[in-house]
Amino acid sequence: MIPKIILGKGARATRRLIGYLYGPGSANEHTDPHLVASWNGFAPDPGRSPHRNPKQVEDQLAAQLDQPVNMLGDKAPATTVWHCPVRAAPEDPILTDVQWADIARRIVAAAGIAPEGDEEACRWVAVRHADDHIHIAATLVRQDGRRPRRDHDIRAVQREARKIEIDFGLRRLNPGDGTAAKRPTSKEHFKAKRQGQDTTTREILRRRVRRAVAAASSETEFFALLEATGVNVRPKTGPSGDTLGYSVALPGDLNKHGEPVWFSGSTLAGDLSLPKIRHRLTTSPEPVPARPADPWHQATAATERIPEHLTHSSDHTAQGQLVALGEALDLLPLTAPAEAKRELERAAALFERATRSRITADLDSTRVLRRSIQTILLAPATTREGTGLAMLLDAVLIAVAFARHWHHTHQHAQQEAAAEQALTHLQTAYAHVAVPVLDGLARRTPGAQIKQRYARHLQQAVPEHADRILKDPAWDALATVLAGAETAGHNPATLLDQALGQRTLDNARNPARTLTWRIHRLGQRHTPSPRAQAAMARSTTRRPAAPVHPSAAALAAAAQQPHVRRR
Repeated sequence: MIPKIILGKGARATRRLIGYLYGPGSANEHTDPHLVASWNGFAPDPGRSPHRNPKQVEDQLAAQLDQPVNMLGDKAPATTVWHCPVRAAPEDPILTDVQWADIARRIVAAAGIAPEGDEEACRWVAVRHADDHIHIAATLVRQDGRRPRRDHDIRAVQREARKIEIDFGLRRLNPGDGTAAKRPTSKEHFKAKRQGQDTTTREILRRRVRRAVAAASSETEFFALLEATGVNVRPKTGPSGDTLGYSVALPGDLNKHGEPVWFSGSTLAGDLSLPKIRHRLTTSPEPVPARPADPWHQATAATERIPEHLTHSSDHTAQGQLVALGEALDLLPLTAPAEAKRELERAAALFERATRSRITADLDSTRVLRRSIQTILLAPATTREGTGLAMLLDAVLIAVAFARHWHHTHQHAQQEAAAEQALTHLQTAYAHVAVPVLDGLARRTPGAQIKQRYARHLQQAVPEHADRILKDPAWDALATVLAGAETAGHNPATLLDQALGQRTLDNARNPARTLTWRIHRLGQRHTPSPRAQAAMARSTTRRPAAPVHPSAAALAAAAQQPHVRRR
């Protein structure tokens, strides 16, 4: 059950709200509007007054609600209307009017609008015009002329909603911490439906802004990338000329007056305000090595360190790692084949919730992951092979699993659920990417004698995991990469020991698969033997250095993709 508090002000704010609640709705979605409860039990009901003009009854109801406000005259508060839609989940049973009335009384009591037994409380009504929700409308002056005590009413109403779900056998939602992004309104959903879009404008803009933040290395580049993706940007400047904030709009998205519909960054999500973005972009850069490494390997190595940070580092460092992991997921769809792109986009949209909590993020340890993902966007085509993405996704799967556990231990219920849902889509995306690569490696597996030699070393090095590795479908692929490393001059036993020492295999679902990617990366990262160095010296192929800055073209191309509905 989802309650949402909206405040209103103005001389006719109450009358406008009553007119909307008893009107047809923006898409004729209101059916049989009527009162289910009120402050005194006998307020006039425009929906149940067949012998009177409905507009006159609406005027009468609004006047009665406003009476305590009008008695104060000039001393009345600026904000006079408290509006709270309360919606049940689609799978919930249809509640009766009596049940909705009970829910309305509990909500206004929890919010401090009308505490139970308080006869001088605020005036309020609950209007039902659909099977699955009601609207509670109240005025913010008590009948004794005082203001209601509604401190932290949003949290109080959410807590009461969780209790209502239990009492009425409704779908139980996870308690939040106030850091979730703002949900699209019903009007936004209906507008998207009329325009033939699966996703609302708010969600489209949120995804594009997040990608621009993840891809940018400066504030100037952030705004340039937004414009490159077809987003209209309107900076907010102060008297000094300094930029204080920004708003974004989609071309062609207009209101009823023909004007662009602007969304400020903070209304898209709390971490997309300009001050928060500046904090993420001003992290001191990591020194660039003289000999740039493969960005896929760098990103994988940085992602493999995330579980260690989540387990042993401070909460601030751990939260920073989650932010960086979310940025990586925002950009990975731009590097993926079509069959995996959709699943990665869904995973990124879901994991977004797992990147925000009340804990302040320390981003100092995230620079390598951020820079390497940015470099991948402009990496030459030779580095965009399936092996690199599959290797990185394998590390991402483990990192997201640890993120889910970290949120669980910190009692972040919504974030934990988001990470768990993201895992499902990541596993599907990984299968699309990794299975063809592993099958190709398995077809080149070495002879039985060589595989037996590798198997003996595994049985000696990790007897507790050897049987699982040898029975894993990826065992043939692992033998192939070991044979390739040995041909290049590496000692396969040494590489296996190094791969096994990186992190325990206890949490690995497919240990041979995990070792395949570790061996693949270690075989290129570590200094090979003199024999391998001589072989490389004779080689005429060299991998060009990858550019450091991300590609605006990649983001612009992604912006042209069909919109994906968030699950």
